[in-house]
Amino acid sequence: MKSIVDRAFSLLAHFCVGSLALLVVLVFTNVALRFLFSSGITLFEELSRWVFVWMVFMGALIALRNNTHLGTDLVVSRLPGPLKKAAVVAGFLVTLGCVVVFVLGSWTQFMVSKDITAPVSDLSMGWFYGAGLAFGVAALLILLARGFRYATGRFDADAEVTSEVTPSDV
Repeated sequence: MKSIVDRAFSLLAHFCVGSLALLVVLVFTNVALRFLFSSGITLFEELSRWVFVWMVFMGALIALRNNTHLGTDLVVSRLPGPLKKAAVVAGFLVTLGCVVVFVLGSWTQFMVSKDITAPVSDLSMGWFYGAGLAFGVAALLILLARGFRYATGRFDADAEVTSEVTPSDV
């Protein structure tokens, strides 16, 4: 199971890299067209916005899984063992609550916008707001798995507080 998840997140990282490359092409093309010919491709503006939103949400999902989100551990890292564990669990519970609210809001936004089409591409706006929903559901699964580790006592508070990104994580 772990290797399947690892492969899925490797594909997700490749998706983010491909999205960034596509974003560069779309935006650069429009900038060049505007500079050289005082015109642009309206579809590229809309697609670049969509690609950016999906890339950001999927990148945030990778960071959540690797526990590499920006954080301030100035206080938590100096707490003694039991208090450090309590602070990590409290932070987890707050994060879990925020993700639940995010999923509910994303679901509502998806349902409201699924029948509305984008102004240029005529694609369903559900695809746009679906990025938040995809992130929220996957983040909820990651957090529930992490919560299971916490509940069974199989976590190291020091490792949860100070995680570093290595080249193999990318």
